[in-house]
Amino acid sequence: MTYVVTVAMAHPEGAPELDALQREGVIFLLRKGFDSLEAIEGPDGMEIELLDDLIAAGPSGALLRIFVDAPALEFAEDAAREVVSELLERTEALADWRITRCGVELNSELLQESLDAADGPDAPPADPAERARRHAAADSTTGPDRLHPAEVEAMRARLRALAPTLAAVPPEAFGHGDDPEEGTVGREAAEIAAGALVFAVDLLVDELFTDLAALEEDGPTVAESDAAFMLLDDLPPQFADGYTVLFARRLTVTAVTLTGRLAQPRPVRPSCVAEEILLRLLITQAEVTADLYDLLSDEVATALETFAEGIGADPDADATDLAPLGAEDWFTPFDDDGDAGFVHPYAAHDDEESLQGPTAR
Repeated sequence: MTYVVTVAMAHPEGAPELDALQREGVIFLLRKGFDSLEAIEGPDGMEIELLDDLIAAGPSGALLRIFVDAPALEFAEDAAREVVSELLERTEALADWRITRCGVELNSELLQESLDAADGPDAPPADPAERARRHAAADSTTGPDRLHPAEVEAMRARLRALAPTLAAVPPEAFGHGDDPEEGTVGREAAEIAAGALVFAVDLLVDELFTDLAALEEDGPTVAESDAAFMLLDDLPPQFADGYTVLFARRLTVTAVTLTGRLAQPRPVRPSCVAEEILLRLLITQAEVTADLYDLLSDEVATALETFAEGIGADPDADATDLAPLGAEDWFTPFDDDGDAGFVHPYAAHDDEESLQGPTAR
């Protein structure tokens, strides 16, 4: 069964907040470690398959979502905690970091499936209350499992203050209505969702610049490179031969243009395939950011889902469905109707010589 294990980590107490470049460095180190793994060893040598992972970093820590195939919930959690602990220990820059939370958040049906799947002397008790008691006891021996309330409240205030920056997206686009009977989420949830998107813009653009530098050094394409990319590795892998330096430049310019339009008081719709994919990545990063700071309540999750549905950028949909053509076609405008069809002139051209100008003779 596939489980999603959330692992939160924090840097040493009293250490200064990580700036944007340091956060990208943390993500790079964690990505490099996880890219070398295909499976995790569980109890008694049991092999637990690592299917996928998401990594985000904030001013005081990082958050991982590890997708694993395991026979039971406990095995998934234990294996995830062990592999992350080992990764921190062997990464010199992260050796002093600590795990503050490691667990699978389940609904009741998945919980019962986990109970049914477990077998042997280490199987969890059938009584959910006893099961919860054991988990609480285990967590108490490993230190705090949540961020300090002051950190959570500070980030809550910061995201709400950032929300007005997203001028193109009013609270209604997140499901908030002044009339309680018309809205699905409260104003605070809508503002946290909006602020998380603004916060994620820095991460998205920084990751693209970092990937571009790595590709320029270790290209010529993602398919041929041994570098660990922060964002380019999350694009549909079947087009990796087309992820060239020029492609990465065009994608970066598109991201800057798109996120700039989000700060303008005009409705925004994706203008090309590249923008659709970038919006999905932005929404995913916003969700992970909110989760990192214990702010991803059901209401905030609903607000982000409502925004994604309204703008046509569901992050859970298969990106392959959006990109049936080659990567060079991702920047072709959908239409020519104003902003809906606008693609930056640099990104619109796919001829490398035309972008770099005439060659000196």
